[in-house]
Amino acid sequence: MRDKSKDNKKHWDFKKELKRKGIHLLSLLFLLSYVFCGSVWGKKIALLLLTFLLILFLEIDFIRIKTKIKIPSFINSLYREKEKNRLGGHVYFLIGAIIALAIFNFKIALVALLMTTFGDIAASLIGVKFGKHWLKKIPNTAWEGIIAEFTVDLIIGFIFLPHWILVLVMALTATFVETVFTHADDNMLIPIFSGFNGQITLMILDYFNMI
Repeated sequence: MRDKSKDNKKHWDFKKELKRKGIHLLSLLFLLSYVFCGSVWGKKIALLLLTFLLILFLEIDFIRIKTKIKIPSFINSLYREKEKNRLGGHVYFLIGAIIALAIFNFKIALVALLMTTFGDIAASLIGVKFGKHWLKKIPNTAWEGIIAEFTVDLIIGFIFLPHWILVLVMALTATFVETVFTHADDNMLIPIFSGFNGQITLMILDYFNMI
């Protein structure tokens, strides 16, 4: 007999994850703000804006964690359990975005950040909804979610990048970091690792006149 309680829990988890990932899309506003400010006032001012936002969110999270101030339940529910007493994912995303946009080629940084956002969404939602083949040594990770993330990362790469090797390197890096680095925040690590490997690959391809 089928355990309906498990189905209900899975459905509830998916709805909760869907709401959380919907909010996760707001991270794209950081990118849009950077692009707009960069086009009007230049890269330095755009990075200063992102740094200002980082400081602001750091202060808000510090107050939330230090004072244990009660925040509205609908906002509180968007934090993962591990984020209740630590910085939220949006803070780590901003750190990763600032580093990537400051150091890497813009398209490399853009792709790394889009992979961070949409790859993570695909991995979480597909994993929660359709996950059947779970990894034993990595908690809450299903092969269905990993494949979904890698596929989305490839699509993003092929839209913006000029060479399939570059796409493959960045997609593999992003998927690997998302899957394996479970004790650190992937919102920061994916832009840095994927962006770095992408930048090095771009330099190598350019050196050998393959682009």
